[in-house]
Amino acid sequence: MSREDFQPLIPPEKIIPELTLRAILVGVILAIIMGSANAYLGLYAGMTVSAAIPGAIMALALLKPFKPTVLEVTLGMMGAAAGEALAAGVIFTIPALVVIGAWHQIHYVETTIIALIGGILGVLWMVLLRRALIVKTDLPFPEGVAVAAVINTAVGTEEEEEEEEAGGSSVWMLIGASLAGIVKFCQVSLNVFKGKVEEVFSIGKYGVMGKSTEGFFYGGTAASPALLGVGYIIGPRISAFVFAGGLLGWVIITPLIMVSIGLPSDLSPLQGFMEIWSSYVRYLGVGAMVVGGLYTIWKLRENLLHGVKEAVIGLRGGPVEAKKRTERDLDIKKVFLAIGFLIIPIFLIYSWLSHMYAVSLFMAVFLVLLAFVASAIAGYMAGLLGSSNNPISGVTVAVLLFVSIMMLAFGATGFGGMTIVIGMAAVVCCAAAISGDVLQSMAAGQMLGATPWKQQVAEMIGVTAAAPVLAIVIQALDKAYKIGSTDLPAPQAYLMGGIVKGVIGGEMVWPFVIAGAFLAIVLILMDIPVLPVAIGIYLPFTLVVPILVGGIVRAIVDKKLKKNSPEEEEEELSDWEMAIKKTGIKPKEKAHRAGLLFSAGLIAGEALMGVIGAFLIIGHIDLGILEEAPAWPGLLIWGYIAFLLGYIVLREYRKAKEE
Repeated sequence: MSREDFQPLIPPEKIIPELTLRAILVGVILAIIMGSANAYLGLYAGMTVSAAIPGAIMALALLKPFKPTVLEVTLGMMGAAAGEALAAGVIFTIPALVVIGAWHQIHYVETTIIALIGGILGVLWMVLLRRALIVKTDLPFPEGVAVAAVINTAVGTEEEEEEEEAGGSSVWMLIGASLAGIVKFCQVSLNVFKGKVEEVFSIGKYGVMGKSTEGFFYGGTAASPALLGVGYIIGPRISAFVFAGGLLGWVIITPLIMVSIGLPSDLSPLQGFMEIWSSYVRYLGVGAMVVGGLYTIWKLRENLLHGVKEAVIGLRGGPVEAKKRTERDLDIKKVFLAIGFLIIPIFLIYSWLSHMYAVSLFMAVFLVLLAFVASAIAGYMAGLLGSSNNPISGVTVAVLLFVSIMMLAFGATGFGGMTIVIGMAAVVCCAAAISGDVLQSMAAGQMLGATPWKQQVAEMIGVTAAAPVLAIVIQALDKAYKIGSTDLPAPQAYLMGGIVKGVIGGEMVWPFVIAGAFLAIVLILMDIPVLPVAIGIYLPFTLVVPILVGGIVRAIVDKKLKKNSPEEEEEELSDWEMAIKKTGIKPKEKAHRAGLLFSAGLIAGEALMGVIGAFLIIGHIDLGILEEAPAWPGLLIWGYIAFLLGYIVLREYRKAKEE
């Protein structure tokens, strides 16, 4: 079924409570809580935890005494997701100003304004991109599917029939969430076993360019139940392309570089391997992402032009086609006026930071357009792999490279130029992070029957609530622990600061960025999806392996079900339809629904426990049992969960056929 004809859980003609005061208040509370937790986690570990699914669960818990509707929980969830996404955008970039010495401490007012502008800009651009990326594509939106399944199963509707007819939906989701939550807790909080295993193997000595160097190969995987679930939802094809990118970067190119230049001095083989990948090879992924993203926008040009055309008609006061409730976005005329208005505060903040007025004016206008491109790329990648695996830092690196070149062209090579570069990257990073989050949440809303303009308003309220609090949190963390210390290493901010200094100082590894761009062109000519491969190069190899395993499990069960039920092939439902379907489920659909909900549970359980772990870190609560945790128990349990995922699907099919 085309998504143009998709029938959501709540029909367009039905009106139920949605953007209520209680949903807004819950969204604001969760935006502050999740944003604060992820700000610390990002500065401490260099990563954040996607809050869409934990946000849905917490929104349901807070709203449950008031007997909420499905759509009220959906709107409350968007606040939590907005806070987390904005935190990622801020902590990846703003602390870089301290790292390069432009700031001696975090500035509250500037940080708040940058976060607010970037977040609002991300929401506004997604108004134009919503139909192009959600309705007009077949992107899987794995976390959107999981969120819709969680809310649908937990809240339900007035018309839903007995649980048995729906295939015992909630039990598999609860089992998946419990298993993943326990595994994550044992990995992160109890330190009973490691969350990943990785090893570098020597393959002997080789004579290269007149000197003897040692060759190495790398292998590893993360024991992540959530990534198994992501791989199952996105399917074997996309999983394989992501893995191919991982093989290219980690198994082919990095070992070739190591055997050519040798192991970096004073580093272990593993540390040296990681150093070469992070300093050189990952920029192949950045170059490929830029070209792949631009090509994706080009492919979607007709859908985007349709949105622009409609906006122009609205600006001229012409008649705009009437739409059903589930297709109504914010007024396009007001959206474009708001985007244009944002140029003023952007110019003022950059002038304030750098005292370079002419450059600031040009860059403010340019930034708004750059944010559109970055938001489109980030939104597409979120639809492909989910918000948790969306390499926002890669988009930000691309922006840093591009803007740094422009600053060099203007002759701005001092702190003023570097400040504008990082300031622009911060706005774009916030916009891109929010865009991916908005699209994922709105995909869930599309399945459930939410009203788009109300979702967009809820997201902006979440951004507005989180921005001033995030500035306070980061300022306090800097004063308490100092950015760059062992207690607050801020790895992503150091990466961004190093890139700006590298470009301005002429030490940037441009050959790898350019090589990545040409790689993308080759993939386009071969009709191979570029972004999945680029993401595979950019992501740590330990993350792409479990995604592939999840895709393989999906391929195996699909093959077995296709063989056993050829009569159902023509009427096969999509994951979107299975996430919300309640009645009349056929055996094959029931089996896939069980796998889908178990996968959603895996994603939800790990994400929720990741948030709990973040709060334990914030509270300095150490529950660790072992000093040096082994890896093999975690791998065995992870392998069992992968087996269980396939077994559950086939078991449900056999059980349904016997009924």
